[in-house]
Amino acid sequence: MRIINYDPIIRRAWREYDSSRRVLSITDISAKVSTNHVFRVKLENDDMVIAKLSYFGRFEHFLEDHSLINALSTNLPEPYSNFLARSLTKHNQLYTYRHKDQFIDAWVVFYNPISVKERLPRIQPEENIRAMGRELAKFHKACFKIRNVLPGWSKTIKYDIYHLMEIIKTDLGRFEYRLHLDDIKHQCVLLLENMDRLKADSFPAIPVFVDWNIGNFSVDENLHFYSRWDYDWFRMSSRILDFYFFSRVCSTIGDRTVFSYLIDPLMEDRFMWFLEEYHQIYPLTRPEVLFMKEAYRFFILNYVIKDGRYFFHEIYASKLQLEAFNTYFPLIDLRFNPDKILSTLQL
Repeated sequence: MRIINYDPIIRRAWREYDSSRRVLSITDISAKVSTNHVFRVKLENDDMVIAKLSYFGRFEHFLEDHSLINALSTNLPEPYSNFLARSLTKHNQLYTYRHKDQFIDAWVVFYNPISVKERLPRIQPEENIRAMGRELAKFHKACFKIRNVLPGWSKTIKYDIYHLMEIIKTDLGRFEYRLHLDDIKHQCVLLLENMDRLKADSFPAIPVFVDWNIGNFSVDENLHFYSRWDYDWFRMSSRILDFYFFSRVCSTIGDRTVFSYLIDPLMEDRFMWFLEEYHQIYPLTRPEVLFMKEAYRFFILNYVIKDGRYFFHEIYASKLQLEAFNTYFPLIDLRFNPDKILSTLQL
């Protein structure tokens, strides 16, 4: 595998953005379990920016996502007006840089640094869980209110699932997934059929960040959302896509360095505390509760199976994909009991 030095790309990206301020140093601050690249860029006069470099997917989707995030960060009302790290703009437009050569097609966006307050503990007490339920409900309501002023988007759940179904028809896909082609097809068909049955396409689409592990956001002393800086899985979709990771935040296991993606946290009593508080502020519907299982199925199909080798380093990607076929998929119907949630929320 070719080792690429990204520093020259970052320097060229910055020089095109603002050649009047010279780059003094570039420090890689990327998460060690991820293939994404994030850099701290020190400039003259003690200025600093954060650079994110990506080469996975399509540049058009990269531009689309960051345009949406930038519009979201600009339009969110209090108390979330400063919650999201803001991208740098040039001539009133989001600035992105594209580098393309014989080895890589990479894209760069710059962010202003964002302040961080309190990180949640690895295992949450009940008061934290209930506070997070209230806070996510308020944040989702704020996102819903401004959904009509955001730019358009092209990615949907069905778009990604159809893409996966096309991948497994290719020579590369048949080779990579050769032992599990039937499993993937079966899970894709189940997801699409259940989405149609639940009329999931009619659920309001709002900005969702999907990955809410405790290393991606901070809270203030009152457990209100304070700052958020990781946008790798951002998309416009049903609010239900945000729930699985919050179930993990609530779980008895808590945040761990070595992790798996079992469905079990969605069924824990601790997550029921979260849902009780959320539901009082931003009520869920019965079809949305039933869709939690399909949102989880989509997460495994899209972020573990289809894109896992891009989001995770190889050792994690291989582990999670093997667990998906051996454990995650077989346990979906065995472990997920919507009646428990419906009873808790009196739906």
